[in-house]
Amino acid sequence: MNLPSLRLKSNSDRRLKGGHLWVFSNEVDIAQTPLTALQAGQEVVIETAQGKPLGLATVSPNNLICARLHSRDTSHTLDKPLLVHRFKIALSLREKLFDKPFYRLVYGDSDLLPGLVIDRFGDYFVVQISTPGMEQVREAVVEALAQVFRPAGVLFKNDNAARTQEGLPPYVEVAHGDVPERVELEENGVRFEAPVWYGQKTGWFYDHRMNRARLAPYVDGKRVLDLYSYIGGWGVQAAVFGASEVMCVDSSAPALDLVEHNAQLNGVAEKMTVVEGDVMDALRELKSAGEKFDVVIADPPAFIKKRKDVRNGEAAYRRLNEQAMRMLNKDGILVSASCSMHLAEDSLRDILLASSRHLDRHLVIAERGFQGADHPLHPAIPETGYIKAYFCRVLPV
Repeated sequence: MNLPSLRLKSNSDRRLKGGHLWVFSNEVDIAQTPLTALQAGQEVVIETAQGKPLGLATVSPNNLICARLHSRDTSHTLDKPLLVHRFKIALSLREKLFDKPFYRLVYGDSDLLPGLVIDRFGDYFVVQISTPGMEQVREAVVEALAQVFRPAGVLFKNDNAARTQEGLPPYVEVAHGDVPERVELEENGVRFEAPVWYGQKTGWFYDHRMNRARLAPYVDGKRVLDLYSYIGGWGVQAAVFGASEVMCVDSSAPALDLVEHNAQLNGVAEKMTVVEGDVMDALRELKSAGEKFDVVIADPPAFIKKRKDVRNGEAAYRRLNEQAMRMLNKDGILVSASCSMHLAEDSLRDILLASSRHLDRHLVIAERGFQGADHPLHPAIPETGYIKAYFCRVLPV
């Protein structure tokens, strides 16, 4: 197959040679290979300024990240055979780590499949595509999944914001077999049903699996407050791990309905209370009512979606964590988490310190958490590491 070339400027190949997978538009020699001549999603050969091939990529001509490398061997084009191979490689890691088939199977760049995320729920697979290059091979993605896994159903959950930035239309549709509105999964020995059709992202967040497992020794016999609870990933597990009482707060009534349903699945419904509403409003009301908790879990949605949001986002994390600390008993545990890629781990640590000092509390960090191993970090692409969590003991001075 003869593919068009995308030639880089002199010395612009250093990042790719160092392991990175992205090409930025200002690195392209547009006099030699104009981006305007390429179609979104088209596969190209990335070349050095001297014409030496560096690998194959798909392009997004109108974006700052104008190309994403998927193979350093120019004979391995993005097609079904390559997808089958990459799925098998990704599977081999997950099967080493997990004894049941519930995990993120494909994590984009880290699995050398930029723009593709696949979450596995047993025999059901939920696929998210965020780049034109992967959209071009969506049928091959399904065919490769069918060959490797023989799934009962494959759902395209393509309604994420990244698609809008790429000019791709949103859609949610079954691509293979049949997929129910809710699918079963198990995490840390706890059963759940996830709303894959209408829930957030793929319907579930496997990324905090290991952090939720860390809850067990902190919550046994304790009263727990779970903020931004979604469908109970943290809260229901806290109840199963021995918490005496768990209150889940979320603005979504359907999500809270599933908190109660998932609690029933695990026989802990009598421990659970749900509160519908804005989290910050709920915290003020709980404080006014004199409520106190032994453990507070604060795992909000991303407050910082773009670099320009850092200042306001950090202020939002400060407000949330400060109010969460106010809800703690004298010797309490705060689990503070963030999924904001643009919030550095050290910045969250500093926010926790500043919040505790403002309240005249003594805070120590007992544990730090990262994303699960089914979300592996690409060492050249720090953006692939976005989850951070601190388990903090908060004491009077």
